Amino acid sequence: MLVRRAAATILPHVVLVVFSAAILLPLLWVLRVSLTDKLTAYRIPPEWTEPRLDNYIEIFTAYRFADWFSNSLIVALASTLLALPLAVAMAYAFARHDTGGAPLRLGVLASQMLPPIVLVVPLFALFLGAGLLNTYAALVIAHLTFNIPFLAWMLVAFFEGEVRQLEEAARIEGATRFQAFIRVSVPLAAPGIMAAGLLGFILSWNEFLLALILSGRATQTLPVGLSSLETHRGVEIALLAAAALLAILPVFVLLPFLRKYLIKGLSLGALK
Repeated sequence: MLVRRAAATILPHVVLVVFSAAILLPLLWVLRVSLTDKLTAYRIPPEWTEPRLDNYIEIFTAYRFADWFSNSLIVALASTLLALPLAVAMAYAFARHDTGGAPLRLGVLASQMLPPIVLVVPLFALFLGAGLLNTYAALVIAHLTFNIPFLAWMLVAFFEGEVRQLEEAARIEGATRFQAFIRVSVPLAAPGIMAAGLLGFILSWNEFLLALILSGRATQTLPVGLSSLETHRGVEIALLAAAALLAILPVFVLLPFLRKYLIKGLSLGALK
């Protein structure tokens, strides 16, 4: 009995340590590679050398990393800020009026199952005809095609249950439907909206295929820019490691501020 209790206590901690190591060790490895010189980065078994910042300096001086970073930031922020209000309106319509019924909801979900390559050719043709290729507008509109359905499907649960009851109570007190939506439903669903916005930003930040086809030299985003670090000499491992760490920096900066909204929002949606 004592052994069984000890095993039941220790085993969860062992599993957590293993999963944490699986997540953290690759990041630590990338950090080590980013702080070595280019030759040492390729050596197997790995060698430990004095940390140096040459790789971080080179990606800013020899490559257009600052432009890639700012382009990704512009596109991710714009697509998220445009997608959120549209997704909130769509989710509210689904939750309150069952707009389109089950077929439309299923269609929204099915749109997330399509591989991005299916959208690339028609979007390329449309933007070519409209003269929007190699512009921020093309990338933002393209990212809206997957951000709006994803966010809308995620937000439906936040406008059901208790939120519906409190909104009906506000209507009884004399509020119009729009007033009840703005003053009751949206504030109560704010954790879910914040969580959806964070996930939408990350989804847009990491998108590669649409940006590869629709962007030009002036509008290349980070994922596309990082792919250029594969040269005729091979992959620049040390430079890629430094660039990859800087590329994930916004996510690490956002998570501490939005963690409570992410956890509260996702758990609230799950409970509903």
